[in-house]
Amino acid sequence: MNRIRSLALLGAATLAAGGLTALATGSAHAADVNVARNGGFESGLADWTCSSGSGAVVSSPVYAGAGALKGTPAGQDNAQCSQTVTVKPNSTYTISEQVQGSYVYLGATGTGTQDVSTWTPGSGGGWQKLSTTFTTGPSTTRVTVWTHGWYGQPAYVVDDFSVFGPDGGGGTDPGPSVPGAPGGTAVSGQSANGLTLSWNAVSGATGYYVYQDGVRVKTVSGPPAQITGLAAATSYSFQVSAYNAAGEGPKSAAVTGTTTGGGNPNPNPSVPKHALTGYWQNFNNGATVQKISDVSSQYDIIAVSFADATTTPGAITFNLDSAGLGGYTVAQFKADIAAKKAAGKSVILSIGGEKGTISVNDPASANNLANSAYALMQEYGFSGIDIDLENGLNPTYMTQALRSLSAKAGSSLVITMAPQTIDMQSTAGGYFKTALNIKDILTVVNMQYYNSGSMNGCDGKVYSQGSVDFLTALACIQLEGGLDPSQVGIGVPASPSGAGSGYVSPTIVNNALDCLARGTNCGSFKPSKTYPGLRGAMTWSTNWDAKAGSAWSNSVAPKVHGLP
Repeated sequence: MNRIRSLALLGAATLAAGGLTALATGSAHAADVNVARNGGFESGLADWTCSSGSGAVVSSPVYAGAGALKGTPAGQDNAQCSQTVTVKPNSTYTISEQVQGSYVYLGATGTGTQDVSTWTPGSGGGWQKLSTTFTTGPSTTRVTVWTHGWYGQPAYVVDDFSVFGPDGGGGTDPGPSVPGAPGGTAVSGQSANGLTLSWNAVSGATGYYVYQDGVRVKTVSGPPAQITGLAAATSYSFQVSAYNAAGEGPKSAAVTGTTTGGGNPNPNPSVPKHALTGYWQNFNNGATVQKISDVSSQYDIIAVSFADATTTPGAITFNLDSAGLGGYTVAQFKADIAAKKAAGKSVILSIGGEKGTISVNDPASANNLANSAYALMQEYGFSGIDIDLENGLNPTYMTQALRSLSAKAGSSLVITMAPQTIDMQSTAGGYFKTALNIKDILTVVNMQYYNSGSMNGCDGKVYSQGSVDFLTALACIQLEGGLDPSQVGIGVPASPSGAGSGYVSPTIVNNALDCLARGTNCGSFKPSKTYPGLRGAMTWSTNWDAKAGSAWSNSVAPKVHGLP
């Protein structure tokens, strides 16, 4: 789902400074030491200087340990963070870091010879290693090493920063050693929806990670850990690892726990025949900041945007932006979801978005997505998930993941999709294939009829976005391509601010709904038949809708709910 941002053009002269060696791996000489300090950011920003307060230490995502550097460019500030290291003259050093983000730079100045830099245009969804080398001059004893992002780009994350070479006399950054694997892991206190996990404390550990079926689900300061939100009469596998400033240690031996009881005393509410879907923003980008409880009751499906990728391929997690949402707590968030559920609404978790970097390309990542999505449904009360991957998907393994999730969650699982228009032009496309592969468990496909330009309609003619014909002729491709009318919805921005292009007034949306469901209010394109079972409409976002005085939902919701 689109988030409006402007991307600064990169100057060729700047990009030419240093080559891209994103995956280079340097092997330090046996006598070399790491002359950088606090390269794992376990001590906050100690030993580091960041421009204009642009740097902060975050607990997620991290490559190792409990902290990582997050730099946020703003205006003419590229969010540079640097430190000065003590080096030995006439010596070669390897500087490296693990990065996530687009256009992340690494370099050294004041080397006494040739200053160096390297960069990566994008991390592709996971951690990527940047590395380069520099040689000091005959009298150089101090060198400034740095990392930064780029103007107009999103925040970047850096971890495991190191400068390996001869000891210049400034000492090293020894830190603690990585803790060992916890022993004595055991399960007790089983109930229908929870259990207690215990283990022996590990010397030198500052905290512990709890893994459920291979996915990290909890961070605690010590044993025991209360695991809640589990399904009744279900077996789960658990492991525990210890961590400290040096990083995460090995996992414990796996232990299995089984919850008691059976049945589902609190199933998800059913989605109405004609439904209005709205995406809720877990961030502040100028639209109205909302709690889930603030979302208009007109919306039947609320898609929380977005899940976050983890370092495990295919696995997802969710991090509520409490600070950006005015102190919205996780407890309030969960309670609000439960209240919406009690009111007959479906609150689901959206995976992807414009910045989404989740890849499901093999059986293991498909299993990871299913397991982690189900764990989040149990933890927060989500009724299902939304697939909004804007960089394509693998239909074979996405199908596997969604069917595995359905087997875990049961028949009340809500699965929605929000493909771009180009993704649904042909049944040969990955998105369309996936939708048809899971037709028996798919709730609705709300294609994004915006940010796309002109596209072919089902009659072979080209239609421009922003018209009723664009909505109806492109919806016809899905309706005639194999999807049930109940699985087709029209996705549009709630206001001109919600997308770069393609906004249409609620009147045009309503005309398109009438045209498809009743055969009235059509433009030049008129479908060969009507589709009274059409599911409804979707908007990005409930926040932009609220910013515009709820004009979109107040107009479109009655039309959707009044369809035949």
